[in-house]
Amino acid sequence: MSAQPPADRRPGVWLFACLYFSEGAPIGFIWWALPTLLRTEGVAVERITTLTALLVLPWTAKFLWAPAIDAMRSARWGFRHWAMAAQFAMGACLLPLLWFDPVQHLGVWIVLLVLHAFFAATQDVAIDALAVSSARPEQRGWLNGAMQAGMLLGRSLFGGGAIWLASQFGWHAVLLGLLAAIWISLGLLWRTKGEPARAAVTGSVRAQFQQSLRRALSARTTWLGLGFALLAGAGFEAFGALAGPFLVDSGVSANATGFFFGVPVVGAMLIGGLIGGRVADGLGRRRAVVAGMTVLTVTLCGVAAGHHARLTGSALMILMTTVYLGVGFFTAASYALFMDLTDPRLGATQFSAFMAATNACEAWAAWLGGRIAGGPGYAATFVIMPLLALIALLFLRALPRSLSGQGG
Repeated sequence: MSAQPPADRRPGVWLFACLYFSEGAPIGFIWWALPTLLRTEGVAVERITTLTALLVLPWTAKFLWAPAIDAMRSARWGFRHWAMAAQFAMGACLLPLLWFDPVQHLGVWIVLLVLHAFFAATQDVAIDALAVSSARPEQRGWLNGAMQAGMLLGRSLFGGGAIWLASQFGWHAVLLGLLAAIWISLGLLWRTKGEPARAAVTGSVRAQFQQSLRRALSARTTWLGLGFALLAGAGFEAFGALAGPFLVDSGVSANATGFFFGVPVVGAMLIGGLIGGRVADGLGRRRAVVAGMTVLTVTLCGVAAGHHARLTGSALMILMTTVYLGVGFFTAASYALFMDLTDPRLGATQFSAFMAATNACEAWAAWLGGRIAGGPGYAATFVIMPLLALIALLFLRALPRSLSGQGG
């Protein structure tokens, strides 16, 4: 196992929260604000969800280049440097969008956003690998809760907040804010020095990496974790892809939708994430994950019932807020579980595979959810998708209870 840095040189929890803020800001804009604004302009729901699914693909495929981040490290080039290079490229891909309107030049936006997503996925791999190799096992739940808090704050300001900002000052203000969020956190990362050291890339180092990779690929827990990740989030991933269009089609104004994503949603997910992280550390990952999935199933069915009863406005948004509370809880608990399943020597490769599987879940769930919504309707989507997600409990049950933090 790789030697860990001295305790006083471990990257702080709140540094990871700031880095996740820089991840969450573009995600909030791309997956919350942009679908809502495109729907307001009359773009079809099927086309919007197809765009969302396309932008998830680099996150889904990131495990393909993650091994390079594990293997190609030295005393002078580590996870921190990979993350900094990726963050610079993330901003560089967004910069040209200042000259193109998203509705009139949607094709240009798609190309540049896919490139941005590639570099953002690479940044995510490096940050997660740094977290896996630095965090103590007993703190992984809290660490993931704090990282989700940073992610959600970024989503709030550039998801719901971007809807209001674009209506007042135009797309340029939103994009300039995104660039600032990405590149300011780049400066914070540059000032951080503590991370596990690694020797220069040699034949011996590569051989050790290959040995660890073969061991992970042959481990039953790796495949059980991947199966769980591919299914467990289906309900809330489909819900998240459709939430903006759902509110528009339910008669909620763009300003009210922006406030909803900017305040109640993020507040609920932030609180849920912090609680879920603490519960995962205290009572075990398994119990916390099961509790999160139960809450999600019940609340999503509640939203379906509210839509069937023709609830609108505040009543509908209150029901939807309960779903996002469950999303935050489940995300923190499940990510801590994935850290437990990851060999620290493969922090980039193995953990990114689990995250890629969660993004694959988002892609197929968004696609299928959009098709169901376009046919039987939103209510059917919010019932069918969480029921499909419950199949993941079979994979969770098969995981050994002896894993760190997974008691109960």
